Amino acid sequence: MKKFAGSGMFVLGVAVLALTLSLLAWAQNAAPPSGTREAAVEANFGKEKEFRLERGMSTQAQACIECHKAESPGIFTDWAMSRHASANITCLDCHQAKDTDPDVSKKHFRQYERSDSTWGTAEYRATIAAVVTPKDCSRCHPDEVRQYSGSKHANTVEIMWKIDPWLNQGLNNEAERTAGCFKCHGTVLKVDDKGEMPASVWPNTGVGRVNLDGSLGSCTSCHTRHRFSIMDARKPEACGQCHLGPDHPQIEIYTESKHGDIYFAFGDTYNWTAAPGMWTPGVDYRGPTCASCHMSGSGAVLGTHDVTERLSWETQAPLTVRPQDFAAFPAKTNWEVERKKMQAVCNQCHGATWTESHYANLDAAVKNYNEVYFTPAKKVLDDLYAKKLLDEKPFFNEKLEWEYYELWHHEGRRARMGTAMMAPDYAWWHGFYECKKRYVEFMEGAHELVESGKPAYKYPVFPGSGGDTTKPAQVFGTRK
Repeated sequence: MKKFAGSGMFVLGVAVLALTLSLLAWAQNAAPPSGTREAAVEANFGKEKEFRLERGMSTQAQACIECHKAESPGIFTDWAMSRHASANITCLDCHQAKDTDPDVSKKHFRQYERSDSTWGTAEYRATIAAVVTPKDCSRCHPDEVRQYSGSKHANTVEIMWKIDPWLNQGLNNEAERTAGCFKCHGTVLKVDDKGEMPASVWPNTGVGRVNLDGSLGSCTSCHTRHRFSIMDARKPEACGQCHLGPDHPQIEIYTESKHGDIYFAFGDTYNWTAAPGMWTPGVDYRGPTCASCHMSGSGAVLGTHDVTERLSWETQAPLTVRPQDFAAFPAKTNWEVERKKMQAVCNQCHGATWTESHYANLDAAVKNYNEVYFTPAKKVLDDLYAKKLLDEKPFFNEKLEWEYYELWHHEGRRARMGTAMMAPDYAWWHGFYECKKRYVEFMEGAHELVESGKPAYKYPVFPGSGGDTTKPAQVFGTRK
C-alpha cells in the first residue's frame, strides 16, 4: 500500500498510530476496573473517531502539483476543485509508493532527469504508482472499500470467467476483449519485463479490475478522477457507462421509467453534493437515481458500496434465482432481509401497498420467464445435445445456440429488468414480446433437427476467435 508523502503534510497514518498509542495509554491508566458501575456505563459509549490534518506539504508534493499544473492542467484543475484538495490531500498522498511495490512506475523516474522543468530534478524525486487502488483509498475510506470488496462489482472478473463462453472457449480475441469486455469488467493488471503495464491491461477503470497489490476494482469507475465528485457517482449517467445495450439496458430502462422522467424534469434542482449518509429523499431529491435505490442511505437503511445488497432476485442469470443461490457468486446475505431494505427505501416515497404490489408483479414476471420461456428452452437444448444434433463446444457454432443465448441473455434480461425498474415498454416490447419471437423460432429449429435426425449445420468459420482461455492465476490460482 502506498504511504502518505512527507512529514509536514496530511499524515493520517501517523495520526492513527498516535491515536492507537494514546488509546492504549488511556485504557491502561484511565479505564475503570471491569465489573464496576463505571465500566458498565463506559461500555455503552460509542467508538470515538479522532483525526488531525497538517496543512503543510513536502517539497515533493509541491513539485507534483506545480509540474501537473503545467503539463496536464486538466488533471490539476480537477484536483484543485475537489474535496481532496480542500483537505490538503495531494498527488503523493494517493500515488506515492514504496520502492518494493509491484506497481511502481519506472517511466515516471525519467521526469526527474529533465532540464526543461524547474520541478524535474532529482531533489524532487518520488516513487509513485500510476494506479491508485481501493487498497490505497481504504486508508481514509475503510468502510466503503470493505463493502465494495464483497460486491459483484469488485468480483466481476471472477464471475465473468465462470459463466462466459466467449472467454472460456476463446470465441473473441484480445483486441475485442480489450476494447469491450475488459473496459467495464476490468483487466488483470501486470507489468512487462521493463516494469511497465502493456496497453492490453492499462489504462483501465473496470469495476472488477485486479490490481497488482491484490485489491479488486477501481473507485474511479464511478468517482471519476481527479475530482472524485460524489455528485458524479450519484447521477444515473455514472452507471449508464456500463449498464446499457441489448443485454442489460438499465440506463435506457431508467430513462423510460417514471423515476427517470422525474430526474430529467427536476434533476437540476437536486442537492447532489449533500454529505454521504445525509442525501435525503424528499429533501435533497424528488425522484431516485440508481445510487439512491441501490447504495445511498435512506430512512433507517444505511448506505453501502455493496451493490449486491438490497437485491431479492438475480435477474442477470439464465434461470432467475435468489442472490445466495447464484452459483457464480453466491451472496452472503438473505434475500428476504435485503428485500425489506429495498422496500424500506421505496417506502420513503411510496405507500406500503404500492411497494408490495410492485414486488408481487416482479415475482410474477420472474415466474413467468422461468417457467414459460427459459426452463422449456433449456430442456430442449439439453435434449439436442444428448441426441448429438448439436455440439456443446464450441458454443455459437450453430444457429440454435445463438437463439437460446439471446433468449435469456438479451430478451429475458430485458423482460425481468424492465419489470423490476417499472419500464413497461422494456418489459413487454423489448422483453416478453421478443422472448416469444425468439422462443418459437428456437423451437421450430429444434423440431426440424429432431424430425430430420441430421446434426445442425456448423459454421465453418468463426471470425475473431482465438482468445486465451487460461483463467487468470491472480483470481483462480493455478486452476484452469
